[in-house]
Amino acid sequence: MINLNRGQFKKALLLVLMILLWMVGIYFFCQGIDEVSIHVNNPENQEMEEAIQQIFDKRNQAIRDEDKDYLMKLYDRKVKAGLYSYEHEVRKMEYLHQWEYKQGVQFNSIDSKIFLRKLNKKGEGYFVTLAVTTEYTYQYEGGSRTNSFRLGTYHSLDLLPHEEGWMISKEWYLDPFADSLNLDEDKIEKIKEIIASHDERELPEFNERRLGALEYMDQHCGVARPPDYSFRYNSEYRNYNSLGGDCTNFASQILFEGGGFRKNSTWNYNRGGGTKAWLNAHGFNQYMLYSGRGSLIQRGTYEQVLRNSYNLLPGDYIAYEKKGEVAHISFVSALDTKGYALVNSHNSDRFRVPWEVGWSDAGITFWLVRVNY
Repeated sequence: MINLNRGQFKKALLLVLMILLWMVGIYFFCQGIDEVSIHVNNPENQEMEEAIQQIFDKRNQAIRDEDKDYLMKLYDRKVKAGLYSYEHEVRKMEYLHQWEYKQGVQFNSIDSKIFLRKLNKKGEGYFVTLAVTTEYTYQYEGGSRTNSFRLGTYHSLDLLPHEEGWMISKEWYLDPFADSLNLDEDKIEKIKEIIASHDERELPEFNERRLGALEYMDQHCGVARPPDYSFRYNSEYRNYNSLGGDCTNFASQILFEGGGFRKNSTWNYNRGGGTKAWLNAHGFNQYMLYSGRGSLIQRGTYEQVLRNSYNLLPGDYIAYEKKGEVAHISFVSALDTKGYALVNSHNSDRFRVPWEVGWSDAGITFWLVRVNY
């Protein structure tokens, strides 16, 4: 029998709590957008939906204004889960403003739209699951044109009443910034100079296959898509988020459904399942390069590939390597007003997001790949 002192017991209990939160979050993340209830007829539900929207609006305002004190008021920090959730948002806020400085931009707005999925009474408060689409708008220093990108996230949270409304006592969501909460400050000034030196790029005329890939990736990027699209993935394909991630399945769909690439024995999907080259990020990247369907532009750290990233075209892809294995695939979908590549992907859902956002740690290696349509 293992004997734990009081401090060790508390640490073990907190670890178990975090694991349970993670498991609950994964479950609700993998349920899919199909369960979203956009029209909530119950008056109590409508009232809570408005209250939750206000919480997200206040949180976005605090993050944009870098106001920790205002952010603090939204969380019940007396419970460990509430404190943990608050501290995570602080780290995210710090990263976003570090990215803002590195990029030479200023955020104009951060706006979320929530879609209530489930609302269950829990003690004095509620247990809630949501799908959330958040739009970030920004301008480059000295620029007059606005850029925007969208992130789609799935949330489960506990809400408790207090004198000013509601507080978050627990929250879980698959954070798009989870792998990017640290930037190397020594290199930021040099990076900022490189980005500032570029102007808007003129794009060549694309062939029909590349244009088809671009259309498909915009139509099927889930909760991150603009409101004029539906939020669902392509129902003809299985959603693999519960089995390690759907990013490569989406990448393969872009090439097959949109780009007109033919399936074969190595790269194939049928009867609800796919080959390693179709579903696995590392396998997909190897297949594309060895088959000649893709050509490597450059591989390296962010600082090493930054200059060559301006050679990427919409319809090309980026592979993100961690610890020697490619862990994620995203497709270039557009360029911003400085010619910086923007990407679409699944898990987390991204629509025209700056290509390194969410992948800025020193341990990440990037593969920039030209797709040969």
